[in-house]
Amino acid sequence: MPLDPALRDRIVAAVAEGFAEQVAFTQALVRFPSLRGEEHAIQDFVFRALRDRGFAMDRFAMDQEAIAGHPGGAPFSQTHSQAPIVVGIHRPREERGRSLILQAHVDVVPAGPTDLWSHAPFDPVIVDGWMHGRGSADMKAGHAANLACLDALRRIGLQPAATVYVQSVVEEESTGNGALMTHLRGYRADAVLIPEPEDERLVRANTGVLWFQVEVRGHPVHVREMGAGANAIDAAYRVVGALRQLEARWNEDRAGREHFEGEPHPINLNVGRIEGGDWASSVPAWCRLDCRISLYPGIAAADGARAIEEAVLAFSRADPFLANNPPRVTFNGFFAEGYVLAPGSEAEAVLGRAHETATGRALQSFMTAGYLDTRVHALYDQVPALCYGPVGQNIHGYDERVDLASLKRITAAMALFVAEWCGVEPV
Repeated sequence: MPLDPALRDRIVAAVAEGFAEQVAFTQALVRFPSLRGEEHAIQDFVFRALRDRGFAMDRFAMDQEAIAGHPGGAPFSQTHSQAPIVVGIHRPREERGRSLILQAHVDVVPAGPTDLWSHAPFDPVIVDGWMHGRGSADMKAGHAANLACLDALRRIGLQPAATVYVQSVVEEESTGNGALMTHLRGYRADAVLIPEPEDERLVRANTGVLWFQVEVRGHPVHVREMGAGANAIDAAYRVVGALRQLEARWNEDRAGREHFEGEPHPINLNVGRIEGGDWASSVPAWCRLDCRISLYPGIAAADGARAIEEAVLAFSRADPFLANNPPRVTFNGFFAEGYVLAPGSEAEAVLGRAHETATGRALQSFMTAGYLDTRVHALYDQVPALCYGPVGQNIHGYDERVDLASLKRITAAMALFVAEWCGVEPV
């Protein structure tokens, strides 16, 4: 049943009353430079914040063997995070409502050259209503909102009348193994809400993602005899050309794919890192490319990986040097399938009512061509997995920032959603 209007007003007012505290908590999260593998301190901070609110606590490590045995698991590498997963568990006095997972990730991508930033990347400066900082939008604002929406209910003497799991994960930016580990740990709920920065819209469809590395070996000689050698960096450029052709073919295949056929370029290949060679006056003997490409929902990661390997091999056979020195392709990160959120669920209807109350606008949905942890819950839990969050800018770029007015609105929507979905009872 929709919430009583008087209760709706009280919840929205409670979010506004606690918003300054919520902003301060978000700033505290942003100050942690929680790059991949460096999330231990922030996870300890989150653990204490949840424990101090009275949650039952669980903190656990990744199970590499279990992840490797799951079709949605990504390969481990030397840079895979060893930081723990943290889950806070709210148990009601009487289980009357529908259960919920609120999830967020604490890992952030590298800041890049700091001289490109207007402010230090991990200094959460607020300018003209925007909080700046690496991770401010993606997704520490959403992480704080998971706690703030429950704080707002408690502020008016209420709590969810159902089990709520508040999950803080790592490896969202690299493998998705953190969210998968909560699934393997056994955490399940009737719905999932992940407040990624989605411009106050609901994600309807999401691409899968593969990370892979291509290693090319050359034939080193002194540059005065360059014609007698083979430049691994030049050869790597040619391999990129072949991968661009694969990308073009996959984009041409968008016809007839709902949520994708109207997009001009839904499948994106990114050559995110290149390194190679040892000396400016030596023809380079090696070159490595780190790449990322997306997949349409319904295409298994293993099938996408096989197509990449075959494309590189087919090109190599026709290349005079690579025919006898084929590149090596390894998959070293995301190995994730995409998903489509079927319309018409009760969870979406509840979020729609909450959003309209908080913003005055009907809830819109869209496709986003990137990875989201909601894929774990949509594909493997098969429950409504709602990805919905505030307006952000320059995500993964410099001067990343989140709109605080938008953050207040979506926090109100989240609190209203929790109250209607889970029901409420006195604290």
